[in-house]
Amino acid sequence: MLQNIGIPGLILILVIALIIFGPSKLPEIGRALGSTLKEFKNSTKDLISSDEKEKAQSK
Repeated sequence: MLQNIGIPGLILILVIALIIFGPSKLPEIGRALGSTLKEFKNSTKDLISSDEKEKAQSK
């Protein structure tokens, strides 16, 4: 789904975000989104590694 956005779509999304949130709030939103994605990635890695450990122990 995200592969089909392209440069014009990203520019449009950025302009809409600037209109809705204003330029002062965008850095805060970006940091919050980044930390959320980082936390999700870490949780996914932990879940996968614990699943692999369980499989290795059961063999």
